[in-house]
Amino acid sequence: MRVVIAPDKFKGSLSAPEVASRLSAGLQAGFAAGRPGEGFETTLIPVADGGEGTLDAAVGSGFTRRSTTVTGPTGQPITAEFAVRGEEAVIEMAAASGLAVLPGFGDGCAPNTETAKGSTSLGTGELIRAALDLGCRHIILGVGGSANTDGGAGVLQGLGAVLLDADGNELPGGGAALARLDRIDFSNLDVRLEVTEFVLASDVDNPLLGRTGAAAIFGPQKGATPDDVASLDAALAHFVQVLANEIGSEAQDAAQAPGAGAAGGVGYIAIAALGAARRPGIDVVLEFTELEQRLAGAELVITGEGSLDEQSLLGKTPMGVARAAARSGIPVIAVCGRSTLSPEQLSESGFESVHALTELESNVEKCIAEAGPLLEELGKHIGVRLSEKAASTQVAARTETKEQLHV
Repeated sequence: MRVVIAPDKFKGSLSAPEVASRLSAGLQAGFAAGRPGEGFETTLIPVADGGEGTLDAAVGSGFTRRSTTVTGPTGQPITAEFAVRGEEAVIEMAAASGLAVLPGFGDGCAPNTETAKGSTSLGTGELIRAALDLGCRHIILGVGGSANTDGGAGVLQGLGAVLLDADGNELPGGGAALARLDRIDFSNLDVRLEVTEFVLASDVDNPLLGRTGAAAIFGPQKGATPDDVASLDAALAHFVQVLANEIGSEAQDAAQAPGAGAAGGVGYIAIAALGAARRPGIDVVLEFTELEQRLAGAELVITGEGSLDEQSLLGKTPMGVARAAARSGIPVIAVCGRSTLSPEQLSESGFESVHALTELESNVEKCIAEAGPLLEELGKHIGVRLSEKAASTQVAARTETKEQLHV
């Protein structure tokens, strides 16, 4: 029997590769207990929805992990990773410009009004340039979890553009500084961009500006006060106008494009200046992991994520994997930390069954803290059931053969 394990991360507990590894260990043990000596194979394909975990999914699919020193969101040097396979690169912008790499984040420090106004996406531009240096000409930009609300201006700076005020002084990083932007000098913009194809992997469909824009919707999550939101939105609008003066009206059109508001406006600059095509994150990941091709010969697919809920049904990783399995006619089951879906929703989801860690441990905090051992235990239960199913299938096959012989 061959089982494909293609989960997303369990956020706050385990990465997708760790989830897949733990499940595989449990499945192997459970199946071997019921069917000793019988062949059982697992294929591990960690996946993601284009945000956090996309880099792990790439590395799990044959990309090589690379690292370089870039400028963090508040200007500090940090080491950030990306992945390369031939001329293709996967960049997870949160690695360079994310909330999680803010100084002190997670140690009692939280984003605040200063980081909301001053955080830059410069490091993401520097990651792109590092990929270009390695010969990459097809770049997937996975966005999400950003600290910045700078409209992607920092990305431009990282690629060689210079943002100037009315006195000819270069602007500092951050969205607030864009209010003083007078012109953009593109004379040193990296010429390799002209022959590079970009894909924006994002499920966010917000425009750049206004009540549903980058500042209004995502700014408060990054420490922005109501006054900060208003000033950042105005600064972004000014940025759009200046950029339109430089490159044409397409800069204004791009501000209204779905996804322009993603990652504090990095989606905007990806569309307006890099010519990126926006695609759903899960579709991009399933494509570069070659999931459908690797399903050939599998009898079961297991997917999952930390919380299986209504958001999961709107195109998150488990549903993307389930659709791929359905196209190949392979049953799929889901594992999760917990599920809040109703029986009706589960029935319509396409999963043959759903297994949650809360079935083994009712305390959710313990499920988060002890997700690894619990996943192995859950995998054992599933493995035992698979061995029982294999046994009953063999009995049924032998019975059918005997009946045919007596005809």
